[in-house]
Amino acid sequence: MGSRRSEGGRSDSGFIVKLLRNLVLVLLLIVFVSIVYNFRNKKAATETALLSDAISSEKFRGVFIRSETPVTFSGNGVLSYKVADGGKVGSGTVIAEVYPDDEQIMRSREIAQLEHELDILKKIQNPGTLESAQPSSLSASIGESYRTLIYSRDMKDYSALRSEMENLVVGMSTYQIITKEVTGFDQQIIDINSRLAELKGMADAPLETVKANESAYFVSYCDGYESELTPESMDELTVEQLRSIVDAKSSEPGLVGKMIDGYSWYLAGVIDNSRKLYNIGDLVKLKFDSSDEKFDAVITDIRDDSSSSVSIIIIECSRFSKDLVEHRAEACELIKGEYRGLKVPRGAIRFENMEQQTTNADGEPEGTAAVNTKGVYIMKGEQVLFKKIDVVYEGSDYVLSEVHEDDPSYLALYDDILTETEGGELNG
Repeated sequence: MGSRRSEGGRSDSGFIVKLLRNLVLVLLLIVFVSIVYNFRNKKAATETALLSDAISSEKFRGVFIRSETPVTFSGNGVLSYKVADGGKVGSGTVIAEVYPDDEQIMRSREIAQLEHELDILKKIQNPGTLESAQPSSLSASIGESYRTLIYSRDMKDYSALRSEMENLVVGMSTYQIITKEVTGFDQQIIDINSRLAELKGMADAPLETVKANESAYFVSYCDGYESELTPESMDELTVEQLRSIVDAKSSEPGLVGKMIDGYSWYLAGVIDNSRKLYNIGDLVKLKFDSSDEKFDAVITDIRDDSSSSVSIIIIECSRFSKDLVEHRAEACELIKGEYRGLKVPRGAIRFENMEQQTTNADGEPEGTAAVNTKGVYIMKGEQVLFKKIDVVYEGSDYVLSEVHEDDPSYLALYDDILTETEGGELNG
């Protein structure tokens, strides 16, 4: 009996020892796996190098300076303009007509519109056009006119848009006649002629006709600065004067508008150039609130103001646009450069001595030397590599690096830039 109890006690104690031993082994295995896992997965924080765009620009209030000559009339009556703002006119071109009241102007405009419609209908019913027209060729012409019309609309070329609309109407109406969908437009022509006779019987001749006395661009807008802000007076401009310019139409009676000589114009403004970012001769672009376009221009003068940290800048542009002639002063953006490159966080930039080829005075290779080089560390698999960067633009917290596809020593698209480890910034 005693022998069996002893054997049972040893058996129980042996089982407990084995259980504890296995438990310790499991715990040791868990600790080992945890250490290995944490070691292998303690990865550094990275940021993928992607292409990005940036603009170096300055916003300011620009004042337009052009060679302008006011156009006047007697001041008695109401003006009916015959030329759109920004339109080019030759010497002797009728700019405007003066009528006693607005009713006469409306009558004159209706006469002009009906005469234009009559010309289109006569063109459609021209016997020569109808005899030579073929449905297949007309169909192709209609399709081409439609595509050109859509293109003109997208390009905001409203003059071409109007012309193509008329071509489309002529083509489609001619097609209707030769395919027997309609017999013609004789009745419409009769109705228009009847209405024209009625209107002309009630119409009065204009009191005055205003004509251009030179070849220039016309604008129906004067502000009183025409003789003050001229290309000849730019050297005398002051900061106070530019800041005091008011963008408002003149209420002086007898003004028809003004003639603008030539297509070149100047823009003057006040900017902070304390960092000397802009210099005379720099090629820049201008963007205005009144236009979606960007205008190529050149800086012709920069004058520092002795009493402050600002400078007067003068910019010349040789491209005329009707969008920019209805204002004297306008908010604009001076674009020095537009850049594209790989975006690099400024905090990831490091310096490392790298062996680089050196050249002699004749530009011939003569050996290598260690050069302190700007770059970043990247993760490539389990490796940490140093890659050079070629900075083309500097932002507040990032830079853009030029892409060098043929040189593997430079940062490349989709490289993983090492920014910091879990414990903090990367040392380098």
